Amino acid sequence: MSLLDTRFPAVLLRIDRNPFHHGTLGAARSLGRAGVEVHVVADSARSPVHASRYVRQMHPPPPPGASADDIVAVLRDVAERIGRPAVLIALDDASAVAVARARDELAPSYLLPAMPHALPERVADKGELASLCAAADVPHPVTLVPDSPAAVDDAVRRLGLPLVAKWSRPWLLPAAGGLRSTSLVHTAQQAQELHRRTAEAGSPLLLQAYLAPGPDRDWFCHGYTDRAGVLRAGGPGRKQASWPRAAGLTAVGRWTANPEVRALAERLTGELGYRGVFDLDFRRCGATGRYHLLDFNPRPGAQFRLFTDSTGLDVVRAQHLDLTGRPLPDPAPVVGRAFVVENYAPLAALRTAPGGRELAWYAHDDREPGRAMWALWCRHVSRRLRERLVPTAAAPGPRFIPRAASPSLTDNEKASS
Repeated sequence: MSLLDTRFPAVLLRIDRNPFHHGTLGAARSLGRAGVEVHVVADSARSPVHASRYVRQMHPPPPPGASADDIVAVLRDVAERIGRPAVLIALDDASAVAVARARDELAPSYLLPAMPHALPERVADKGELASLCAAADVPHPVTLVPDSPAAVDDAVRRLGLPLVAKWSRPWLLPAAGGLRSTSLVHTAQQAQELHRRTAEAGSPLLLQAYLAPGPDRDWFCHGYTDRAGVLRAGGPGRKQASWPRAAGLTAVGRWTANPEVRALAERLTGELGYRGVFDLDFRRCGATGRYHLLDFNPRPGAQFRLFTDSTGLDVVRAQHLDLTGRPLPDPAPVVGRAFVVENYAPLAALRTAPGGRELAWYAHDDREPGRAMWALWCRHVSRRLRERLVPTAAAPGPRFIPRAASPSLTDNEKASS
């Protein structure tokens, strides 16, 4: 018998149209395997998620650049089709911000964590996050917000080069135009070029101190904070491989005990009164050994299935249990468990994992999404190779980190369009 109350369906919302978002598939499988009826509001034209046996129905997502009212209208339409209350889980920052703002309007059709309406937006805002960390005494890289070209030059002098450039609210970036949420810049000219595009980006440009790379420095922590404010499910993990290499989203991660990272997560979520699923990115400073918070995502991270304990509990199941009034089992960590995104780390997917392992796309009980992903991935790689064979006279600019990636950076990051 399922621990979850299967009378309540789940609705997974993702506005971002990245077809390779494996976290959406992970959430559908996690809840579907527990007997929950799963509806997905996301782009179905290309996404392999639609092929999963655990998805009851795909629903068209809000259009790109949709207003808050548009998003609410789409969710109300889905609620009418389902005909009973559902647990709503946002899977990208834009969705999380919109859902939190409209929580009162979406009730009682949807069950959502109770917290201040503006909190998801505040933690996702990279400028606001620096202030929140300072108030909670959580280390965060020195961050400046230049409001003029002269202030950009001053920030470069104060922070030194290279430095990290971020847009405060990356979910507002236009789909076209080549802007990325995070980039590593090596000259004052590159910083000035980005600053001139502030109006286009839709939010202020932040310049941030660069933490040097090194082994064992990139960490993340996933969790679910229940209605009582207790951290449940999830855990700390270490990034072992990234895509692009050494600078991007987690391609290989391992559940690794780290009391200091967990304590920082508990302190920050407790100080803020945060409720719901979160995904935090940390980088350990090589000089001081302190863990600096780089990112606070108010939703499940794409690799959340790494933290599936021996009872089958993960952060998505924890949210469903908590919001439907079911008790959560005591934590049973599986330290050493690995998670591999096989299209980004194919060789790692072939290696044995003594602590157990989950693949992002392949599953013996749900094979079709994996097949669909590989077909789509081969077309994607072929297209990118053709594009790179076309000569370009464009001058080199800042090296960009993909929008879906973690902001952890190294000197060897690769350009991405």
